[in-house]
Amino acid sequence: MAITAATTSVTSTMAISMVKEHRVLNWKVVCWSLGSWTAVSFVVCVLWGLLTPEALHMHTFLEQVLPAFEWLTWWGFGLGLAESFLYGFYAGIVYVPIHNFFQRRWGEST
Repeated sequence: MAITAATTSVTSTMAISMVKEHRVLNWKVVCWSLGSWTAVSFVVCVLWGLLTPEALHMHTFLEQVLPAFEWLTWWGFGLGLAESFLYGFYAGIVYVPIHNFFQRRWGEST
């Protein structure tokens, strides 16, 4: 009976510590996820511009938010893809420490 109680206590302690570890965000996962998401969004915007009438294009917006981006050139596409990825990665770099700070400060304690 004592062994079972000790094992249960150790298992409970391990479970609690595992839960606490997973409450903070991993910056690598978030940064790469956001970077990939913004890169895919860029490709979708370019495809949208190729498939729709010019009145519905996003190229003026893309030219405004992506420095040195040129519509319908290989250089512009590659640069836009890289810049989009970096914007998403940057968002993750900024967001994760802020989230983790507030999670540690005000998050639920078990």
